[in-house]
Amino acid sequence: MNSDDSFGHEPHPWIGRAVQDIPSKGTGRLMAVVHEKVVNYEGQERWVRLAYIRPASGVEWSTAVGNIFLLP
Repeated sequence: MNSDDSFGHEPHPWIGRAVQDIPSKGTGRLMAVVHEKVVNYEGQERWVRLAYIRPASGVEWSTAVGNIFLLP
């Protein structure tokens, strides 16, 4: 993870493989796992791990890394 405000890309073993986002049931290719700084409603900062998924439409979305599973 980078110590500045930029994204910290993680070399995740599922990059490029088909995954499903459990909450949305959406499927696509895992394009990146990043460490991103977010601010909550109280103004507190924290780092989260986000998975970026690209479906056939090409419009990526992000979800928590814990929300994805590898498709066969």
